[in-house]
Amino acid sequence: MPTFNDAVADADELREAVRGLAHATRSIEDPTSVYPVLGAVSSALASLSQSLHQLGEFHDGPTRKQAWMNGDPNAGRAASYRVSWELHRAAEMIHQVAECVDRAHEIEASIAYDIADYPSLAPVPRPRPEGGLSL
Repeated sequence: MPTFNDAVADADELREAVRGLAHATRSIEDPTSVYPVLGAVSSALASLSQSLHQLGEFHDGPTRKQAWMNGDPNAGRAASYRVSWELHRAAEMIHQVAECVDRAHEIEASIAYDIADYPSLAPVPRPRPEGGLSL
């Protein structure tokens, strides 16, 4: 469950959740589940992009001036700048990926599936009462 205030714990939970999703999507038995999964993935990607930008902004701020590497403040600032650059770059790439997932999500909404092709979704046969009233 997300803590909303412990980035390390929440990042670890994200890793486990994505691992679980990778396992769960190895075989899709209910094609109607694709639409909500894509919606959730789209939302998660937007949040991931935001998180990476925020981590990059951390390195854009006063931290850059305080970063040291092997006692060399110039090397520390340079490393902090590179971290920031890569994080913002990754966030933008994920934003682009999220747009692709959004488009797939929209298109998925227009697809209808024939449940006859998916035996696990077939209606359960129910006995019909024979004449008379049933209570």
